[in-house]
Amino acid sequence: MAVERKFISEGVRKVRVEKYLTKELKRAGFGGMDIARTPLGTQVTIFAEKPGIVIGKGGKLVHQLTQDLAQNYGVESPQIEVQQVQNPSFNAQIMAERLANALERGWYFRKAGSSIMRRVMDSGALGCEVIIAGKLTGARARTQKFTEGYIKHCGEPSINIVEKGYAIAIKKLGVIGVQVKIVPADAKMPDHFAVIEQVKKQPAAPKATVTTIGDVETEEPALPEDIDEEVR
Repeated sequence: MAVERKFISEGVRKVRVEKYLTKELKRAGFGGMDIARTPLGTQVTIFAEKPGIVIGKGGKLVHQLTQDLAQNYGVESPQIEVQQVQNPSFNAQIMAERLANALERGWYFRKAGSSIMRRVMDSGALGCEVIIAGKLTGARARTQKFTEGYIKHCGEPSINIVEKGYAIAIKKLGVIGVQVKIVPADAKMPDHFAVIEQVKKQPAAPKATVTTIGDVETEEPALPEDIDEEVR
C-alpha cells in the first residue's frame, strides 16, 4: 500500500506545483512544466513564452520560486530550468490563457473562440478544438464548442499526441472555464498509412547459344519462348 500512496502523493504534489506556477507566471506566458527525479535532486523544467520574466532581475524570481517549491510544496532539492516555447500557437496552455484573458477583457465568446482556433490552424496544426463553458450569455450556464481539423478524443493518441490546455476567466456573472486541444503539425497518427506501389520486375534477356563448326564458332540468337515452344 505504501507504493500506491507514494504515487498518489507525487501526483497531488505535481498538480499543486503546476497550479502554483500557473498563477505566479501568468504574465510570462506559462506553457506547462515537467518534473523529473535526478541523482542531485528534482529537475523542474518550465516552458514559457517569455523566459526573461520567469528568471527575473538578477535571477530574483527564479530563486524565490525555488525556495517556495522546497519549503511549501515539499520538492526535494529543486533545480529550475527555463525553456522558451518556440511556437506559442502550438502550445495549448498558452492559447487557453490568451483566450481567458480575451474573455476577461470583454471579448464576445464566439469571436474570441473562433479567433484562437483560426490562429492555431493558420500556424499549420492538424486540428484544434476550443471549449468554453460557463455563464456566457445569461444566468444559466452553457457550453460552446469550436472544432476544426482532426482531433482524437479517446485511446492512446488522445493522451500522447493531443496537446491540452486549461484556463479560467473570472467575470462578474461567474467563472468561465476554457479548454483548448491541439494536434501539432508534426504529429503522426496511427491510422494514417501510405500505399507503396510494387515495382514490376523486367524479364531477363534471352541468352544466345554458341555452336562450334570445325574450328569456327558461330553465335545463334536465342528464340523467344513462344516461338521455341511452337518449334518443339
